[in-house]
Amino acid sequence: MKYVLVSGGVISGVGKGIIASSCGLLLKTAGLSVSSIKIDPYLNPDAGLMNPLEHGECFVLDDGGEADLDLGNYERYLGVTLGRDNNITTGKIYQHVIEKERRGDYLGKTVQIVPHLTNEIQAWVERVARVPIDESGREPDVCISMFDLGGTVGDIESAPFVEAMSQLQRRVGKANFLQIHVSYVPLIGSEQKTKPTQRAISDVRSGGLRPDLIACRCETPLDEGTIRKIANTCQVERDQVVGVHNVSTTYQVPILLETQGFLNTVKELLEINTVHIESKYKEQGKIMWQKWHGLAMSQDHVFDTVSIVLVGKYTSLHDSYLSVTKALEHASMHCQKKLNLVWVESSHLEEEHQSVNPSEYYKAWHSVSTADGILIPGGFGQRGTEGMIKCAEWARTKNVPFLGICLGLQVAVIEYARNICNMTKADSTEFIEDCEQPAIVYMPEIDKTKMGGTMRLGKRPTMFQEGTEWSKFRKLYGDKKEIWERHRHRYEVNPDMVEQLEGAGLSFIGKDESGKRMEVIEIKDHRWYVGVQFHPEYLSRVITPSKSFLGFFAAAAGCLEEITEAFQGAHDLSHLEVRPKAEAATATA
Repeated sequence: MKYVLVSGGVISGVGKGIIASSCGLLLKTAGLSVSSIKIDPYLNPDAGLMNPLEHGECFVLDDGGEADLDLGNYERYLGVTLGRDNNITTGKIYQHVIEKERRGDYLGKTVQIVPHLTNEIQAWVERVARVPIDESGREPDVCISMFDLGGTVGDIESAPFVEAMSQLQRRVGKANFLQIHVSYVPLIGSEQKTKPTQRAISDVRSGGLRPDLIACRCETPLDEGTIRKIANTCQVERDQVVGVHNVSTTYQVPILLETQGFLNTVKELLEINTVHIESKYKEQGKIMWQKWHGLAMSQDHVFDTVSIVLVGKYTSLHDSYLSVTKALEHASMHCQKKLNLVWVESSHLEEEHQSVNPSEYYKAWHSVSTADGILIPGGFGQRGTEGMIKCAEWARTKNVPFLGICLGLQVAVIEYARNICNMTKADSTEFIEDCEQPAIVYMPEIDKTKMGGTMRLGKRPTMFQEGTEWSKFRKLYGDKKEIWERHRHRYEVNPDMVEQLEGAGLSFIGKDESGKRMEVIEIKDHRWYVGVQFHPEYLSRVITPSKSFLGFFAAAAGCLEEITEAFQGAHDLSHLEVRPKAEAATATA
């Protein structure tokens, strides 16, 4: 078993997750099976109750685990399926150690950070690293696990993990453990400064770790002199320093690393030549790289722009909707269009805001009224929901392509109930507990006393209903009768109102296996008006985009029929040949 540790220095948020994902992708293109682990130093057992405006989105896994958003990056880049144990937090580790102590597993010993906590971290890592993570079911034969130490090395909360990784590094041996340290190289005037990187490497070494590769984040390409200076002062070879400068899309980062010989350096340091890799996996890796390269580079030669307005509650921090924006990017690449994503705070659309800040109000409505497509993502709480309802009405009445996700579906149902079914007081019991006409209700099986991990979570089936063959959404799936998507919600469409809503023209084309829980809504005579209770963004991949997003974006771009014909029935889109247009291919070559 071989391990890759990705750590960060100088500043946090320097791109450790993207570099870790890019490293894993390149190793996978060589035919290796790659798994990922994210270490977060906070005390929360998971990311389920963290404020999205502070921490970014909560990423939901197949098994219902609520994890850090970097696990989404790992899944999107590697095309793997991770579980809740792939996200380690201080809270999880302490909880596990304390439970063992209470059972008497330590036989009365004094339980300490070292060795008990650090041993538990290592045991957790080694156990999870061997869990199969793709459809082949094979144990990662050269399972390269990425560890992203949150923040920067030297933070007090990271100390137990640094010590644990230092012990693991010594125990498994030099050829089985590689550390990539991501550092920021600031540009002062026209000079690239190396001193912060030198200081960061010194801090890492003082913690007992020995970086093998230094990935330097910078605004512009690193000068050769800068690279050699970092190599000399940090005691590494020239080819062990790579520059990661700003590129037009993060999907080009693996390509940028590859052009610098990054993969060959990693393979040499980890002695990958000693690992037996079946020829079929090598061939799959080559095909994967060709598709990735074609999609990533094609965006530099696309000029047709599609404007999508995202109407949300947490738009002041774009990472709150990271998976949504990535899913839109995947769809745009496959439609060979440029995405122009416009952010609108939903509360700015409400009439009350007109008197408070008229410029924000009119700017928000201008963005909505001029967009090619309107998307309302998930969220919690009442704030801004009336603006979302108004936005859903605009999309419905103006025949603008619309996609509502989770809360987005619910506000669309409320809008329809109010304006089409004449239920003027229709609302959600999440917003008004004693609502007179509850269109959205609390799910009966959900625990009302505990919040953490009690929602309807994880991958679940949605069954297409009889007589819905006309559905634009369903046509993307060909003859499939059920689909599987990830969920995260406490509220649902009121089953008692479904008959009345359907009678008024709102089609519930998808339901759960019991037929009582509404999963997909669609309006028949509309360019694209779809709401889904699940979160399709969690399963969108670069090579295999989410069909919910693909259909929505294609409708907004005016190429839905073409995309439906090309992708219809392809549950796994990776076998399709996707490449830039002729002129783009020539330019890339």
